[in-house]
Amino acid sequence: MNPGTASMVGVPRAVANPPNPWHSSHVELLGPAPEVALQVYEEECRSALSENDSPDVPFRYSVNPYRGCFHACAYCYARPTHQYLDWGAGTDFDRRIVVKTNVAEVLRQELARTRKRPDTVAFSGVTDAWQPLEASYGITRSCLEALCEFRWPVGAITKGALIERDAELLAKIHERAGAQVHVSIPFADERDARAIEPFAASPARRLRAIRTLADAGVPVGVAVAPVIPGLNDHQIPGVLEAARDAGASKAFLILLRVPAEVLPVFEERLREAFPERADKVLSQLATLRDGQLRDSRFGTRMSGRGASWQVVQQLFTLHCRKLGLEAWDEREARGRAGGPQARAEPPRQGELFGGGGST
Repeated sequence: MNPGTASMVGVPRAVANPPNPWHSSHVELLGPAPEVALQVYEEECRSALSENDSPDVPFRYSVNPYRGCFHACAYCYARPTHQYLDWGAGTDFDRRIVVKTNVAEVLRQELARTRKRPDTVAFSGVTDAWQPLEASYGITRSCLEALCEFRWPVGAITKGALIERDAELLAKIHERAGAQVHVSIPFADERDARAIEPFAASPARRLRAIRTLADAGVPVGVAVAPVIPGLNDHQIPGVLEAARDAGASKAFLILLRVPAEVLPVFEERLREAFPERADKVLSQLATLRDGQLRDSRFGTRMSGRGASWQVVQQLFTLHCRKLGLEAWDEREARGRAGGPQARAEPPRQGELFGGGGST
């Protein structure tokens, strides 16, 4: 089974009007209105827990309440998953969003009958579980409530400021079974972020989410991901310092990876937003991957090679130490060789979720 893919009943059905979020809360756009109209589809799934066996996705289970993501990040590695629906990896992925309306109910049924030892459940393996439609549907929250009841640990990565809504619930899960959240902030510069992640919350808004989570007692870190050489690598120190000041206690970074279907989306956005820097960015990315813009091999597709990548890692590690942040590199080095001086490779996607059991 592909990561983040669960069994479905029938095909997605278009919805003219999703549930009205104004019935119970105030919701507003966190950025400019999109040029392409949002289309919402609903479907029912046969299973909720996706079990992953990819060597780059070490968490065993994930829950994906949505397919597609409104944030429209140009670099999103999950874009090709929309092709399973015979849709495109470009604006279709951004604006044709599928909602798994019964996923929380199915998850509760699966948890009730499983005899497996509770293992960390990741939100999400594919798209952001706290994207704007979550304010209307509340499906991610319902899934968290089920996991809390059955005492299963949770790990999450998000760019969605909406995760603030669930801070107290995540704290309760942490007390019962273990939870940790990483808020993804690749850019310190607001304008750069808006150009590449046009409909995600601003970096400042995400920092506020870190503060809310930390104040609630949720272990929270910052994901400097992806690192885009020549575009945001120089912003790493600023992101780390701002995240630490907001309450983050840990950090990790991952190099940009662009699957074949994602590369044209990323390059078009890059050249449109940064015409004078685009060639430099693509050239530096190729330098970190032995002359290739992408590397699809398991184990290497989210890391760089060579002296230039070592400089990026050193910049990250040194600033984490200076700021008192627990860096993934240091944690892994201690686990492998018994000391922080050992060299560690960049993290595989999902290792930040804490592995199995309580975190």
